[in-house]
Amino acid sequence: MNNVHVVRGTRKSRIALWVGLALVAVAASMPWWAESSWMREFVEIACYFVFAMMWNLLAGYGGMVSIGQQAFFGFGGYVMLMLGNMAGVNPFVAIPIAAIATAIVALPVSWVAFRLQGGYFAIGTWVIAEVFRLSFANLSIVGGGSGTSLTALRGIERATRESLTFWIALACVVAAIGGVYLFLRSQLGLALLAIRDNEVAAESQGIDVKRTKLAVYLAAAFGAGLAGALYFVGNLRISPDAAFSVNWTAFAIFMVVIGGLGRIEGPIVGAVLFWALNRFFSDYGSWYLMGLGLLAIGVTIFFRQGLWGWLQQRHGWSLFPTTRRLND
Repeated sequence: MNNVHVVRGTRKSRIALWVGLALVAVAASMPWWAESSWMREFVEIACYFVFAMMWNLLAGYGGMVSIGQQAFFGFGGYVMLMLGNMAGVNPFVAIPIAAIATAIVALPVSWVAFRLQGGYFAIGTWVIAEVFRLSFANLSIVGGGSGTSLTALRGIERATRESLTFWIALACVVAAIGGVYLFLRSQLGLALLAIRDNEVAAESQGIDVKRTKLAVYLAAAFGAGLAGALYFVGNLRISPDAAFSVNWTAFAIFMVVIGGLGRIEGPIVGAVLFWALNRFFSDYGSWYLMGLGLLAIGVTIFFRQGLWGWLQQRHGWSLFPTTRRLND
């Protein structure tokens, strides 16, 4: 009898792992040789990427299309600022604490959001985000509508602050990719994929749909809060309009749709493309935004599975395989 075993990785995925580790090692050395502007750009795009990765987990894998994830992004930023300015907590230490607080506040929010389905869920999450924005805009203790600055970092030298922010951003990127990958390879990840494909069939097979969706929703909120706290540590100033702007979700959707919805590689490809477009064309203002919209429309028409989805379908590329294959 042939020995049949389950294969979960591929030669390409193993090569991608070593290449990725090498890139992370090179990136980690940037504070010693790179310009500070490069590190600031990396931190900004890292925040967009982590946020997009969480949106992809929620919508691409979980089937819960939200256009209000900026609620958790802004909440994470404000919690970090309050811990730093008012409680005397080091802002870098406050970043993971803010992410945990965001996941906690997402629990009661989920009770409201999960009462809605489909398009109502998407619009409902946007309304929830607006409630968050208006609530913080009326809190004078954090500057109200005009916002306030992060003063807790004043005693830290600029070079040290930028280096620490960069390293934390790099760690967040690695953690987001690794965390989502391991999650999707777990039993809970398989349950999530089954729910996305057919919720009724998944429930008939004994999958706890509500529990799985809640876990994904809280994980996505945690990641969004992490990205928000990190972004405003680097930005040093926060305001309700900036923290709870729908542009955060809009750009995340753009990156995921361009790269490939429901694929770990999708947000990576989308983030790189978004950074390049932002780097060279953002000075064109409204024309730049129109260009992003036209590009997104073009990709959805001609590459319905996104750029990476097209490459995967054409060449069989899968850098982060989550399926199981039998091999003898």
